[in-house]
Amino acid sequence: MKIHEYQGKEILKKYGVPVPRAIPAFSVEEAIEAAKALGGAVWVVKAQIHAGGRGKGGGVKVAKTMDELKQYASDILGMQLITHQTGPEGQKVRRLLIEEGADIKKEYYLGMVVDRASQKVCVMASSEGGMDIEEVAEHTPELIHKVYVNPVTGLTDAEADDLAAKMGMPAQCIAGARVALQGLYKAFVETDADLAEINPLITTGDDRVVALDAKMNFDSNALYRHPEIVEMRDLDEEDPAEIEASKFDLAYISLDGNIGCLVNGAGLAMATMDTIKLYGGEPANFLDVGGGATTEKVTEAFKIMLKNPNLKAILVNIFGGIMKCDVIAEGVVAAAKQVKLQVPLVVRMKGTNEDLGKKILADSGLPIISADTMAQAAERVVNAAEGKSA
Repeated sequence: MKIHEYQGKEILKKYGVPVPRAIPAFSVEEAIEAAKALGGAVWVVKAQIHAGGRGKGGGVKVAKTMDELKQYASDILGMQLITHQTGPEGQKVRRLLIEEGADIKKEYYLGMVVDRASQKVCVMASSEGGMDIEEVAEHTPELIHKVYVNPVTGLTDAEADDLAAKMGMPAQCIAGARVALQGLYKAFVETDADLAEINPLITTGDDRVVALDAKMNFDSNALYRHPEIVEMRDLDEEDPAEIEASKFDLAYISLDGNIGCLVNGAGLAMATMDTIKLYGGEPANFLDVGGGATTEKVTEAFKIMLKNPNLKAILVNIFGGIMKCDVIAEGVVAAAKQVKLQVPLVVRMKGTNEDLGKKILADSGLPIISADTMAQAAERVVNAAEGKSA
């Protein structure tokens, strides 16, 4: 789950990380009132969407007069902001953050992720703040310094100070950097985050260390422990199909292709998509119905897939272990009839009650294309999507 910058800064502030004074706004009028409340002579108008690169896309502007602020707020609010993380369709801006201007002396990068190999939190720090960290990693990886934190000790003073020095913090700012590093680490661990970034982390003219941006993503499996974070969820920023799928406990992710996939088990779902691509097709989605799929869940899965206007064919690939093939077959037949399926449907089943499942499909009277192997299923669904005979 992702949250907005202003929400991330609220969390960081609770953990002692210095952040600029700022007020979220949902209208131009609220933006003007926010600037008046903040006072000063310079304000930053920031688009609030779940994507990076907002500045390059025109979603961050510095206003030096109230007229400029009004104009920038009007321009940004409601715009379709396109960044390298939104894709070509962009994301509509529905929220703004009005922030006091900052006296930036130098920009740095600070980030944290869970490193699966070491089973520790990896802290990354760099002197190259304000840039796409992916670009830095590709072209100048030596400028990214890492520490793998022992979960028993946490990020120690010595580790924090060493990282601050390596990222080029001046001596008089080391103590401030330590506060930011340790505060971000504590926030990361205690909120069950799986990504946290401050880009840029800045030093100011009076040698303060301040988080000028904040990005936090959270482990969805741990959200039951954090109702206060769940309240920050912005459904406008999420795919409607994925939201609908979550209501029925379906693991669904939209993709750019035209072949719908309905599979039980995440590993098999990934393998199914790989096989489709191997045969020249493009998956339209990842969809794992899980081990306890009911007729209702299968029907809802079909409905969600069919909302995709690019859909040309559907592949159902089931391994009957916990989930029995006959149950899935009944669900597929009921769903196909209920939604009046108009696109080709390829079904491959293996495992428990396989023969019974195949009989249910054969007796349904529906034009279902059967397959015995994954390769055969992928080849047939790709041909079907292209309008070729199986």
